[in-house]
Amino acid sequence: MQDDAPHSFSPQDCLVALMMAVSASDEDIRTAELVKIQSAVQMLPIFAGYDEDRLKIVSQTVFDLFEQEDGLDALFGLIREGLPERLFETGYALACDVAAADGTLEEAELRLLEEIRYELNIDRLHAAAIERGARARHLS
Repeated sequence: MQDDAPHSFSPQDCLVALMMAVSASDEDIRTAELVKIQSAVQMLPIFAGYDEDRLKIVSQTVFDLFEQEDGLDALFGLIREGLPERLFETGYALACDVAAADGTLEEAELRLLEEIRYELNIDRLHAAAIERGARARHLS
């Protein structure tokens, strides 16, 4: 029997999807953002053993969903299904790092970060600390 769900995401896939979604949210995927995603996948312990070939698959899924009317809701459904609660703040932190990577925050990125905060139920105070850390790491 074949899996009816064409896309089921591992926790690591969910983290990659959040990062790609923020990068793609302003319809301008910048090199600095892609470098940030690549380095996170290569360096962070949560991605140990992660098949980097999945990056392309997850990215294409995000792009495909963004072309659909309810695509963002579908993306958050996949993330809620695949990302354990203990990684919610990690996901938000990675999304903030990608948003801050190019030194500018576009309105679309800010809106998506707000949506991620809501969907992952990130406490406002924790979110502010995560955002401040991302800003501090990416000052030039």
